[in-house]
Amino acid sequence: MDKIATAIVGAGKMGRIHTKVCSQLPESELVAVVDVDKDRAEKLANKHSCGAYTDSRDILDKVDAATIATPTEFHLDQARLFIEKGIPVMIEKPLASNTHQGRQIVELAKKHNVTVAVGHSERCNPVVRAMKRLEIEPKFIECNRVSPYPFRSTDIGVVLDVMIHDIDIVLSMAESTIKNIQAIGVNVIEENEDICNARITFENGCVADITASRLALRTERKVRVFSRQAYLSMDYFKKSGIVIKADPNSGVIDWIKQKKQEGGFDFTSVNWPDLLHIEELEIDDKEPLRIEQESFLRACAGNGRPEVTAEEGLAAIDCAQRVLEAIKEHSWD
Repeated sequence: MDKIATAIVGAGKMGRIHTKVCSQLPESELVAVVDVDKDRAEKLANKHSCGAYTDSRDILDKVDAATIATPTEFHLDQARLFIEKGIPVMIEKPLASNTHQGRQIVELAKKHNVTVAVGHSERCNPVVRAMKRLEIEPKFIECNRVSPYPFRSTDIGVVLDVMIHDIDIVLSMAESTIKNIQAIGVNVIEENEDICNARITFENGCVADITASRLALRTERKVRVFSRQAYLSMDYFKKSGIVIKADPNSGVIDWIKQKKQEGGFDFTSVNWPDLLHIEELEIDDKEPLRIEQESFLRACAGNGRPEVTAEEGLAAIDCAQRVLEAIKEHSWD
């Protein structure tokens, strides 16, 4: 594959990470960093030996693809500049500030037949990838994503900043239309919510319970999945997980049923975990943003689709918007 001339728009935290990744990929030729702050753009560009610009319009004739890592409120305007010129873009999550703007990006991509990827990097998390390989049909999903206050992304609340990771993963696992959403949110520091719990019910019966907070004392990113085929418990942060499959443990269930029918057996002497066949999830250690960028660049070259498409990014935004509406319906006053 020929090298793809790439640019990073936004020199903040995520922009710096994307710049580092793109500068190291053999299929990428990093040619530009764009940021309204000239000094910040030049500092990052000098570090990675590429051009520095303050306006994306100045690089439209220089790049084959761009990653947009600006604050969310600017995603639509920046994406439009590139898409209308036929240039593929990867947009950091969330796709846009709201469903209306997200839909505009999707429609622009279709109109101009341009690849648009969304940076839901948790889809590339080794734990999530290992989980997807099992091909289970979840009945209940529980997600916890909490951390200390980040002092960034204050233009959006915890739902669009943090919870949307798990919303995207839940939607990809449930593979069903949303039936109902209930949510509670609390704002403590910002005008938008800092803590939220949402319960999402799907048409196929699957239920997801998602908690997100940016006011916790420690970082925790965990998910549990219940299904007829298996039980999974995963820790994104530690990159570890276990799976208890139903088939290898069917003998345990039969033994318990038999002992209950016979009567007189003292179950207090039994340690439940000792009875089970528990497997460690096989997890690789590939960097999520690298996987994300590699997938995007392959899609730019016409080889497959990005890890998360614009349509999937829009679905996550739409669900997040419904969570925010449900928060408003639950009045504390």
